[in-house]
Amino acid sequence: MDRYFADELRYDGGMQYCRCGHSGVLLPKVSLGFWHNFGATADYDHCREIARYAFDHGIAHFDFANNYGPPYGSAEETLGRMMTDDFGPYRDELFIATKAGYDMWPGPYGNWGSRKYLMASIDQSLRRMKLDYVDLFYSHRYDPNTPLEETLQALVDIVRKGKALYIGISRWPLDALLTAIDYLKAHDTPLLIYQGKLNLLNREPITEGILDVCRQHGVGFIAFSPLAQGLLTDRYLHGIPDDSRMAQNHFLKREVLTPQLLQQLGQLNEVAQQRNESLAEMALAWVLSHKAVTSVLVGASSTVQLKANIKCVNADSFEGLKL
Repeated sequence: MDRYFADELRYDGGMQYCRCGHSGVLLPKVSLGFWHNFGATADYDHCREIARYAFDHGIAHFDFANNYGPPYGSAEETLGRMMTDDFGPYRDELFIATKAGYDMWPGPYGNWGSRKYLMASIDQSLRRMKLDYVDLFYSHRYDPNTPLEETLQALVDIVRKGKALYIGISRWPLDALLTAIDYLKAHDTPLLIYQGKLNLLNREPITEGILDVCRQHGVGFIAFSPLAQGLLTDRYLHGIPDDSRMAQNHFLKREVLTPQLLQQLGQLNEVAQQRNESLAEMALAWVLSHKAVTSVLVGASSTVQLKANIKCVNADSFEGLKL
């Protein structure tokens, strides 16, 4: 690829930004997740094309985890190459996040939420990404067997050591979230953001009170899987395409697409058509319509797909519409 020069109008092209809780951080309403499509098995130039398109259109937030790939660690390595090839001059414009909490390396210290694992993981991630620090470091999941104070103090110390600027947590239960808010505030490292699965088919952060707590305590919320791994697009309205994620029967199982779900997707698609939107556009806009939500994480396999998803920031209001 040719040498990259970011679009001079990248912040004037329509992307909107939301304040993250009570912090000074503004995140784009649409953020780019690097879960499946940016590992070593992906074409590097294609990855660069998507990341460049995102940044050129105001998506300055890139989201990783230590075990994103495949294989583990390779999505972060892809970013490391792109920092050298493309994004090095724009480091201070980027808001880069990574996480640790799931299986990463063998043995008892390569998983969950111990201080040993988190400290080793952030150092490994920084080496792979060729960064001096990340803007945001998450505990990727709640660890029921490690004292919360150990996990939380490790996160505090990662910030104090200058390896991350802010702290987040992902998929922690409500009582643990409340503990984290109090502990981190008392240790002068307030919780910036909570990452949770929220979409039209999965509303647990709403029903469990997570969104309300985030809003009450000035914590941002970023939604992952806002399209339910592609279910909330036009891909599955008429069954399972041969080239789809569900056809691989790995992360998205075939048995999920029941007749009842097909009917529900069809009904949602009819509403989207009445709004002159695609199902995906409406689904993303619905998540963003909740006042506590700061951003949605999308994982794009092409610039065409990303371009379509960005349209959600200008979607119509959902006032008076129940979905």
